[in-house]
Amino acid sequence: MADGLRREVGLWWAVAYGVGTILGAGIYALIGVATGKAGNLVWLSFALAAVIAAFSGLSYAKLSSIYPSSGAEYVYVENAFRSKFWAFVVGWLVLISSIISAATVAQGFGGYLSSILDIPVALGASALIVVLAIINYAGIKESLILNAIMTVIETIGVLIVIFLGVGYLGTVDYTQSPFGLEGVVGAVGVIFFAFIGFEGLVKIGDETKDAERTIPRALMISLAITAVLYVLVAISVVSIVPYDQLAASSSPLADVALQASGQEAYALLTIIALVATANTVLIILIASSRIAYGMSTRAALPKLLSRIQPSTGTPLMAIVLTTLASVAFCFLGGIELTANVSNFTIFMVFLAVNLSVIQLSRGSKSIGRAYVLSAVVGSLTSVAMLTQFNWEVALLSILLTLSGAGLYRIMEMDLK
Repeated sequence: MADGLRREVGLWWAVAYGVGTILGAGIYALIGVATGKAGNLVWLSFALAAVIAAFSGLSYAKLSSIYPSSGAEYVYVENAFRSKFWAFVVGWLVLISSIISAATVAQGFGGYLSSILDIPVALGASALIVVLAIINYAGIKESLILNAIMTVIETIGVLIVIFLGVGYLGTVDYTQSPFGLEGVVGAVGVIFFAFIGFEGLVKIGDETKDAERTIPRALMISLAITAVLYVLVAISVVSIVPYDQLAASSSPLADVALQASGQEAYALLTIIALVATANTVLIILIASSRIAYGMSTRAALPKLLSRIQPSTGTPLMAIVLTTLASVAFCFLGGIELTANVSNFTIFMVFLAVNLSVIQLSRGSKSIGRAYVLSAVVGSLTSVAMLTQFNWEVALLSILLTLSGAGLYRIMEMDLK
């Protein structure tokens, strides 16, 4: 059996992974909903969401340079608070959020696919997850090569929309918003899902060359690239199609292409949307299996999950577990519910990560004041975002959290 994961990932492979993680289903599926809230000012909502993401991103970048491990958040909290229990709870939330995110995005893929082939959304979603799990099993380098190809395709789709908007620039008032500042802030809560995923980059730390330097650089570069693209897309779409029409669309970017360039462009953007959602699912499946692997190596989950397949260098049982769980959520919850639960749990994780930076800074001079200040702001913004969800989402998220706490206590008793 292999001794551990292979370190094969360099800076630009990591950047491609990061961009592929962020630049996925969110921009294709949620920009219509966001324009319904923010109107032509939706570009500002994307900019604000990027700033919020950057604060937590800086905390991830700093902690990943200190603890370059697939365990990521689990390791951060364990070292900051010297508590295996809270480390497990946070690691559990990361795992649950990743699993549910994969199901959410896969359902988006299933929705596009069902409009073409007329098959049930859940069936198309679960089939996608299984196929991508096989690719995940084939090896990290093989997965990242496919990710790079798919990232190029989905980026081309975004660039097409930006290009189509060039001829329409200046045709609308970009400060117009039907609900003012409240609408802009409300849109941030919706479209933040389009940025969630940047934290997944730290989960390939065990497979990255010179991870202490590579992961932080790749994370910030990836976030900057996608933020610029999102803002440009936001400006383009409202220039081509009125924001109220975008709000009513289930395929907003494809409709923008239809309005600007006809039916062929619409078909092209629809295909690219399928690629984008598939790419995001692949990235999430990689991340979720690696966090399960990382927790298992620290005895937080059964040792079975840390077994490495010698022929591929990948954690087979961790991949199987996360795949089956994601498929189950495709059938157990609708896309809106799963998206909101995923968002809620990940903001709880962001809060824990930012608090970890603050705690660790008390006994270490390696964490500068700028990182501490960023972590304070990141903590406050995480709490603010948690208030944006309804009680049903909060209750389900808390129940999932408690289930993790219960699992920890059961494993603790077994060890005794």
